[in-house]
Parts: sequence; C-alpha cells; structure tokens
Amino acid sequence: MSEENTTPEAVEETTPATEEAAAEAPAETKEEAAPAAEETNDVEVPAKFADIVSAVEEMSVLELNELVKVIEAKWGVSAAAVAAAPAGGAAGGSEEKSEFDVVLASDGGAKIPVMKVVKELLGLGLKDAKELVEGVPATLKEGVPAADAEEMKAKLEEAGAKVELK
Repeated sequence: MSEENTTPEAVEETTPATEEAAAEAPAETKEEAAPAAEETNDVEVPAKFADIVSAVEEMSVLELNELVKVIEAKWGVSAAAVAAAPAGGAAGGSEEKSEFDVVLASDGGAKIPVMKVVKELLGLGLKDAKELVEGVPATLKEGVPAADAEEMKAKLEEAGAKVELK
C-alpha cells in the first residue's frame, strides 16, 4: 500500500460505512461472533493501529464482510486468496526445467524393438537392456539436457514404448 492509503483520513473515510453497518446489523450476530473473538492470537499491535484493531475485533462477521467490500470498492483491491504454487517438482510457467530424467513407463507391447533402442541409446549389452525393459517403470537416464531427453523420448516412442520426462 502507498502512504496515501495509510493516512488517518483514509482510515476515517471507511469508518462511517462500518458504523452504519453496525447500526443496521442485528444484535444476535454480535453475540454469535463473541465466542470467535476469544480465539484471537496474542500479537503485539503497533500503537498507530490499536484503534483500528480494536474496532475490527468488536465487529460481527456481517460487518466485517461489508467492511471488506467497502475497502475493495474504495481502493480497487481484492481480498481473494492468492493461489499457491504447485508443490513438488512441477515447473512453473516462467521457469523451464533444463534437465530431465528419462523414465520408461511401458514397453507398449513391443519389447524387442524397445530393447534394441535402449541398448543403442545407453550403450548397454543386450542382457542389461532386456532387464531395464522388463523392469518397467525404469529410469533410463537422469539429468539429461532437454534436447537430448526429447530425442531419446522420440526414438523410444517410435519403437513403441511409452516414455515420461520428469
């Protein structure tokens, strides 16, 4: 927020709307909100915000809702929660992964052609390639640059395999 929004004049402008809401709100909502007020955390409130915090603590849920709407309309802001970034190794839109793990998910019913491609790509013997193909899902190579990973995936899929890049 800019300094303009934190001035006492700006805070006072929203106060009449909340006082009107308090006059219109039924007394039952204040009594219902009282138990929720007891669950507050003990936080040290700076002196300049003490009046505001105490006024908010005394409001009902309906009054708080109306206050939020007034603030949103007054300053063009939104109280909507920001969506959290995906957890785990999922890449965001702005960051692209540069290295991938090539994982053989399935031989696709074509074991022999897939074994030949695995043998060629990894420089393995026939026995080792066969063990990898039969032990799906299997990580074929880790930390492969993006271009090489795509090339490996294309060759394996051409042979009939199903491949994942992680």
